[in-house]
Amino acid sequence: MTRWPGLLPGHRPDPGGPAIRSRNSRTSIPTTAEASAWAEVLVRRHLLHTALLAPNGQWLVQSAPEAPVRVLDGPAALVDLAAQIQHHTRTTRNHTR
Repeated sequence: MTRWPGLLPGHRPDPGGPAIRSRNSRTSIPTTAEASAWAEVLVRRHLLHTALLAPNGQWLVQSAPEAPVRVLDGPAALVDLAAQIQHHTRTTRNHTR
């Protein structure tokens, strides 16, 4: 079981569900440096167990030591995962207040 309910590989939000608009639309594709910074923060804050950049540019991530390893296709996928985790963390925190 993952630490982020509903964030399974290939999971996409329901197209009929509420849309969450970004305050700042991206004007560039995420770089490896940006993805590396996000990976470091997620691991340091214990939101990911590990995140490793493979030589082919893919990211190998694991939510917990016993969780399966997920393969993400490049920096954009890792930055998207960081956004999903951040959104989940914020919405969960707001519901428990």
